[in-house]
Amino acid sequence: MKRDDGLDLGPEGHVARLRQICLGFPEVTERLSHGEPSWFVRDKKLFVTLSDHHHDDRVGFWCADPDGVQAARVAGDPGRFFVPPYVGHRGWLGVYLDVPVDWDEIVDVVEDAYRTVAPKRLIAQLDPDD
Repeated sequence: MKRDDGLDLGPEGHVARLRQICLGFPEVTERLSHGEPSWFVRDKKLFVTLSDHHHDDRVGFWCADPDGVQAARVAGDPGRFFVPPYVGHRGWLGVYLDVPVDWDEIVDVVEDAYRTVAPKRLIAQLDPDD
């Protein structure tokens, strides 16, 4: 699996790359939420929010995660995934960006987040052959 050294991107590079990924999905908008860049489906449903120094000195993001997936990801790699405060009890996933980052995996995590909150019509646009 190809890994990019996420530390070389720096905070602005991480935000730019995460922004590019999130805005690549249908009807996604960006605005600040709690002072952090955040991405919404149809300007209503939050699915990814940056977490830069939120209660700690770590940089990462929080995102929706399909039912039951959060625990497996956190247990499988606690150095990269965590249960975020406030929303972790609802199954949201925290992803550190201040470690070496596998951006292909981040694309998969963000797509899972999108599929978790997006309406079926928008999800169907991701699966045109179904």
